[in-house]
Amino acid sequence: NTPQKLAVYLEDGGLRPFRAVILSPGDQNSIAIRNTAQMEYPLFAGVEANLKSSSSELSLSEQVSQIDAKRVIQGGAVFTMPFAPSVASVQILLKTDGRPLNARIELLQGPNNVKQVMEVYTEDGTERPFYTIIETPGTGNVVRIVNTATVEFPILANVEPFMVEEASDDLFVVSDEGEGGSN
Repeated sequence: NTPQKLAVYLEDGGLRPFRAVILSPGDQNSIAIRNTAQMEYPLFAGVEANLKSSSSELSLSEQVSQIDAKRVIQGGAVFTMPFAPSVASVQILLKTDGRPLNARIELLQGPNNVKQVMEVYTEDGTERPFYTIIETPGTGNVVRIVNTATVEFPILANVEPFMVEEASDDLFVVSDEGEGGSN
């Protein structure tokens, strides 16, 4: 039984490293990391447990669980959101109402120039939401989220800037829809 599975492709792991918070409720959990690339492309990975430091502080996983996901992406739908060049990184949260979560997250730079892809599966998107931070150096960055499940399995998403360069007011690239994306 695999409650959560990720497949990640990075064009340049030095420029855009993969970072994610993986919730692991329950007593017995393990995380396996496997490099499927050729031997010439080594992988450097680290896993760190995040435990509460005091009773009044929330752990990082509890903080992630409390983030409000604002956008509904129906099964089979695509959501895109362009970001201004001043946005250095973007945070993405995907969760469901307790149903399975199947999605693909892509970072594009320019038309159909894919820089990073994450294929995410979670058997329960409430217990195990997916949270990641994507570095977005350069211009023309667009985050595309595809709900690869059927229409019966919508996902809830929150996509917003995480770090913005100083002295900048532009965060999103305004599109024709007026909301910065499409569904």
